[in-house]
Amino acid sequence: MFKNFNLDKLKNGLSKTKTKLFDGIKEAVSTKAVIDESILDELEELLITSDIGADTAMKIIENTRVELYYESDRSKINITQIIQNELSEVLVEDENTSSSPYEIGDKKPHVVLVVGVNGAGKTTTIGKLAHNYKKAGLSVLIASADTFRAAANEQLEIWAKRAGVDILQKESGADPSSVVFESLEQAKTQNIDVVLIDTAGRLHTKSNLMKELEKIRAVISKVIPHAPNEVFLVLDGNSGQNALVQAKEFSKSTNLTGLIVTKLDGTAKGGVIFQISAEQKIPIKYIGVGEGIDDLQDFDSKVFIEALFS
Repeated sequence: MFKNFNLDKLKNGLSKTKTKLFDGIKEAVSTKAVIDESILDELEELLITSDIGADTAMKIIENTRVELYYESDRSKINITQIIQNELSEVLVEDENTSSSPYEIGDKKPHVVLVVGVNGAGKTTTIGKLAHNYKKAGLSVLIASADTFRAAANEQLEIWAKRAGVDILQKESGADPSSVVFESLEQAKTQNIDVVLIDTAGRLHTKSNLMKELEKIRAVISKVIPHAPNEVFLVLDGNSGQNALVQAKEFSKSTNLTGLIVTKLDGTAKGGVIFQISAEQKIPIKYIGVGEGIDDLQDFDSKVFIEALFS
C-alpha cells in the first residue's frame, strides 16, 4: 500500500512547533518538584500561544487537572504524557483510515476539488498531490480552473511538468466551469484515474467566490454523477486564526471532506491543526512540511503527535 510518509522529514518539518510546545512543556514542568496550579496556568498559556486555541487549551488543562486530582504523588506523574493523550483525543479521525487515500475504487475518474484562498499554497499543493497519485501508479489530469489569475496557470503548468502529469488550461479570464467540463470529458475519454481541479482563491467578493464554487460543483455532478469524491480545503499553517475563519466560511458553501495544512515547517504555531480539528470536525488528510515535491505527507494523527513529543 503506497504511503507518502517520512518520519524524519516530519520531525524536521515540525521542529519549530516542537521547540515551542514540547520543549516549553518540559521546561515548565522541570522548574518545580511538584505539579501545582501555577504550572497548569503556564501550560495553558503555552498551548494557547502555540495556536491550539483557548477553548481547546482550557479543555486539555481541565482534563489534566482532573487526572491530577486522583494522583496522590504529583512528583511522579508524567504530565507530558497526559497532555499528549489529551491532544490525541482532539484530532478528528478520518473515517477511511482503513484504506489508503490513493485507493480510488472502481468509479473513474476520481475527482478531487481543491479550494482555498490565494497564498495558502493551493497551487503547489495540487502539484504535490498529483505527484503522490502518480507515484501510487495512477494517471492524473489537472484542471486549471483558476482562470482569474494568470500566474496560477503558469505555476500549475510548472508543477504538472514536475509531477509528469497532464494539465488542461484555457486563456486567462475563461469560464472556470468550461475548464472543468472539458477536463472531465477528457478524463472519461482517456480513462484517466484522477482529476485534480484547481479553483479561484479570490474573486471580487466572497459571495462571488462561493457562487463560482457552487457552479463548478454543479458541472462536476452533471458530468460525473458520483463526483466530486473529495473536496479539500488548503490552509496555511502560518495563518493561525485566519485558517479557522477560512475553514468556517468554506464549510458553509461546500461539503469539505478533508483539510490540507501547508507550510508547517515555517511556523512555531502548528498547534492550529488541533484547533481546526476540534472546532470544525473535519479530518486532516495531508500536511506540508517543506517545499519539495515529496513534502506533502499523508497525515497520521498518532505519528504527528509522536513527532511533536519525541
